[in-house]
Amino acid sequence: MKVLMLSKACLVGSYQTKLEAIARHDDVDLTTIVPPIWYDPAGPVPLERAHTEGYRLLVDPIRFNGQFHTYYFPRLKQRLAALRPDVVHIDEEPYNLATWLAMRQARRVGAKTLFFSWQNLRRSYPFPFSLIEKQVLATIDYGIVGNQAAADVWRQKGYRGPLAVIPQFGVDETIFRPPAQRDQGRGFIIGSANRRLVPEKGVDVLLRAVATLPGVWRLHIAGEGPERPSLENLARQLGIWDRVQFDGVVTSAQMPGYLQQLDALVLASRTLPNWKEQFGRVLVEAMACEVAVIGANSGEIPHVIGDAGLIFPEEDEAALRQHLLAVMQSASRRDALGKNGRQRVLAHYTQKQVAEQTTAVYREMLAAH
Repeated sequence: MKVLMLSKACLVGSYQTKLEAIARHDDVDLTTIVPPIWYDPAGPVPLERAHTEGYRLLVDPIRFNGQFHTYYFPRLKQRLAALRPDVVHIDEEPYNLATWLAMRQARRVGAKTLFFSWQNLRRSYPFPFSLIEKQVLATIDYGIVGNQAAADVWRQKGYRGPLAVIPQFGVDETIFRPPAQRDQGRGFIIGSANRRLVPEKGVDVLLRAVATLPGVWRLHIAGEGPERPSLENLARQLGIWDRVQFDGVVTSAQMPGYLQQLDALVLASRTLPNWKEQFGRVLVEAMACEVAVIGANSGEIPHVIGDAGLIFPEEDEAALRQHLLAVMQSASRRDALGKNGRQRVLAHYTQKQVAEQTTAVYREMLAAH
């Protein structure tokens, strides 16, 4: 079967290992179209050609780059005519213009279509996006969602077609792996790794939680965004500026090494009226590196961590401090959490598993009449 995937997310090199895993299936002939760059609010995301074996990676410009709801691929009609795919995998939300246009154009060449969604809160959109969403839900052949909450949202909004719960991306366990050894004499290293420093990521909660930790420790904070100046000021006010390092954006190629240096990773997300944590990809990346993970109970975090890490109530600085103290003071506890985390990733969150589930969806789509 010939599959065409449209994905701005697959600009990221580490995400392309999923494409290689899909292409290893003998019955799949995969072509993926990505833009040369995406102008994300956190900063430009250029294409990384990191993992491109076994499939075709085509680079096409997009209109309205950086506009999440209105961007689209203007050359898609010509690509569809040349490629004649059986399935068009639209790696995008059903209320976006890119999804609606791709679905309509794909149907004209006889291709089946599917969307992907992380949306785990029910939202209403103004015209024309409300109409786009309604038409996509009524017409598209299949939906993939990243969590059960998103599946519930789309059922509530009237989608009646087949639906599968599959993470958008897994982890390549050969890249995200434990280091050969960790330097035991460097103190306790805590990490926070978000692309964007925004209020919902709760980095301020983490700063307050670590402020009274005893002993020798350091906190590394990855990411850029509007909250960075206020977070830097908070670190100064708490008297821990000399123990906190703001590392800026960490690329996908740098992330394995960044995580491998840590003793614990914290994702302190807080739920807002218009947002709750959809997955927390950095959790599974850290778990694959045998790093102990600690997460707030926002959205999908408890389901991702399971019993392989520690959970605390959102914004509860004291509870987070107690968890940090527990893993800081017990190397055996820390090591056990790390090993349990990697085993959980190997059981549920590898790129191979995501690829197998995704290709099973393609086969189901083509078998349906």
